[in-house]
Amino acid sequence: MVAQTSDGHILLTKKLGGLFAIIIGCLLTAVGVTFESSGTTMLGVLFLALGAVLLVLKIIRRQGPPLT
Repeated sequence: MVAQTSDGHILLTKKLGGLFAIIIGCLLTAVGVTFESSGTTMLGVLFLALGAVLLVLKIIRRQGPPLT
């Protein structure tokens, strides 16, 4: 059974945005390393980090509050 949330579209947006940012980050990092462009490499790493943060936020939101 799937749990329903009131903000399902936000979770989907974070998931797709995170995956998109990781893909763009990988491509930019690879291009930056290939052409020895530190600016492009740094931009790629920033997109990778942004994608990872969005996915982690999505996972934390889906887990709910911790049981104490």
